[in-house]
Amino acid sequence: MPGTLPMIYDVDESSFDDKVLKASAEVPVLVDFWADWCPPCTALTPVLERVTQEYGGRVRLAKVDADENMKLAGRYQLRGFPTVLIFVNGEERDRFSSFRPVDFVRGFIDRQLP
Repeated sequence: MPGTLPMIYDVDESSFDDKVLKASAEVPVLVDFWADWCPPCTALTPVLERVTQEYGGRVRLAKVDADENMKLAGRYQLRGFPTVLIFVNGEERDRFSSFRPVDFVRGFIDRQLP
């Protein structure tokens, strides 16, 4: 399944292991935990989508609605939203919280690319 995933997609508790952990064996996967009531979340979404598109398939973006997937948010001990995690080879490698500008997000990704 990972090879057939688009660059940007939604995940939930039932699809997380396949669409994030397994998929991150091919390319790094950013996971955006967001909520629609959260202004920094709605501000960060276009930044993450733009940067993901810029990388042209060298990274994927998985989006998790935190309100609908609280167990998943708990699994990764999230304290606030938005929180973005990056997975490589099935493991979390780094994370950040709150709104960040484009240049920050690029650097965050670049640190995980070969």
